[in-house]
Amino acid sequence: MKQFLLKFILLIPLFILGNTLTNANQSNAQDSLATKSPQELIEYIIQSHNAEQSKLYEAALSNLSSDHSILAEHYYSVSDSFYEKGKYDRSIYYLDKAIKSVKEVKNDSLLCKYFIASGNSYLKDWKNQKSLDYYNKALTIAHNNGYIRNEFITNSSISIILRRMGQHDKALKVCKNSLKLTENSIDKNTENHVRLLNIISEIYLDQKKYDSANHYADIGLAISKSLDFSIGSIDLYTKKGVVYSHKNDNQKALLYFRKAEEVLINKKITQKKSILNINYFLANHFYEEKKYNKAISYLNNTIPILEEKDARNSRVLDTYILLANCYSKIGKTNEATHWLQKLIKLKDQFEDAKHKTITKLHKQEIDELENRMEILTNEEMKEERYKEYTFFLLLSVCIILIFIVFKYFKKQKTNNARFNELLEKIDSLESKEKKSVQTTVVINDDKVNAVLNRLEKLENQEYFLNTDCDLRSMSKKVKTNTTYLSKIIKTHKAASFNDYINDLRIEYALKRIKNDKKFRSFSVKSIALEIGYKTDNSFTKHFKSKTGLNPSYYIKKINNQDHNS
Repeated sequence: MKQFLLKFILLIPLFILGNTLTNANQSNAQDSLATKSPQELIEYIIQSHNAEQSKLYEAALSNLSSDHSILAEHYYSVSDSFYEKGKYDRSIYYLDKAIKSVKEVKNDSLLCKYFIASGNSYLKDWKNQKSLDYYNKALTIAHNNGYIRNEFITNSSISIILRRMGQHDKALKVCKNSLKLTENSIDKNTENHVRLLNIISEIYLDQKKYDSANHYADIGLAISKSLDFSIGSIDLYTKKGVVYSHKNDNQKALLYFRKAEEVLINKKITQKKSILNINYFLANHFYEEKKYNKAISYLNNTIPILEEKDARNSRVLDTYILLANCYSKIGKTNEATHWLQKLIKLKDQFEDAKHKTITKLHKQEIDELENRMEILTNEEMKEERYKEYTFFLLLSVCIILIFIVFKYFKKQKTNNARFNELLEKIDSLESKEKKSVQTTVVINDDKVNAVLNRLEKLENQEYFLNTDCDLRSMSKKVKTNTTYLSKIIKTHKAASFNDYINDLRIEYALKRIKNDKKFRSFSVKSIALEIGYKTDNSFTKHFKSKTGLNPSYYIKKINNQDHNS
């Protein structure tokens, strides 16, 4: 015990001396940093790998100016450097500091800029909800202050999130609004304009609207070439290649993929996304042509540049799927198994909530590949057993296909019968309308008579097409109360109020779709809104309930009749 106390007493001076030296070193470091310029301190922070050192540099940077706006811009410069290096967590850390500083002086312009930058960092880090939160904050400030350029940039970024979430119609709407804002913005015919056109083209590709995708890609390419914007040109040439792939014009598809590759090589582009995309699409092209070794060689050009963080990029998943497929096609089971295992590992990562959209897109492909790999690994089994397995597999597939075809034709036959029956009813109804003379049903009750006459007048005025047509509003129109009107409709129209309105709307839709070519060119959603429904789902449900057919099927059949007549 005495020995321990003696050691402890001897260590106290050493501890005090150590602390003193540490404090002295920190003090000396701070004194030496006081003479450094902001740019030098920013470089020190960016290059530092030590948290304690970084804090010293941050402290020195904050001591250089008492102006919170200037300090905020210094922090923004640091965050921007980390963003360019792909270190998004560090970028967000310094953006938080910039936001905290600028809030002290209530500078909306800078605050909006930093909110957009934070949204961008979270977007790159696949934290969609966080990204959306910051974009919405930026959008609020932009709206309130008339910052058209910031509104344009923010909307363009929000559309990327919406696209990731599969909300293509919303994403397209946001993009089109941004495109309008471009006309009065300094971003017209700039790289930002090209990026927006690229997003629009990509959304149309997702929707399989290839002509529209091509149209916006062409506009973007014209601007990219005038600016010598290589990244934009690569992206848009690639989009055009994908369009022609989907159109089964492989020669044109390869032409545009080669153009993208040419820009990539000639301009010495090192951006990972561009390299990843062009290698994948060229490889996929050669895979479709059954040139599997050539496809593998393009995919192998990508593998060395991939890092662990790139696993969040869906194109990496595509690359692994294609590699596994290529190796399985040329019978290299070990290599195919290797890439399948990497796929399964990636699949687990994508099953995280923030990647559920991407998981959904690739799950089927991975499942199919797993099944195929199981067959490949069992190739060493006896030949007879393999033949027997293949025979039963093919037999099962044939039976399933026959069943599907049988069900399809049976459904088509039923639908055709319903359609023809429906047309006869509509023709009969229209014929009666033309021949009929206005008659009044004699009802002894004057009050009921008055309500029915007003109801008929509202029907003739097509009041039922209004979205706000409900029992309350209609009661006011026919000058009675809701209970009495509901009772009259039940008695004299043989339906509940809701069924009565839905019958009128569906009958109107059937006749107008049949007779109005322009009307049936509308989307189902637009038709639904036009005839008073708030959603296309509600319209489709009531249409099918009344006719037994989907609206899209009815429209298609009417169009076919017009073409054949």
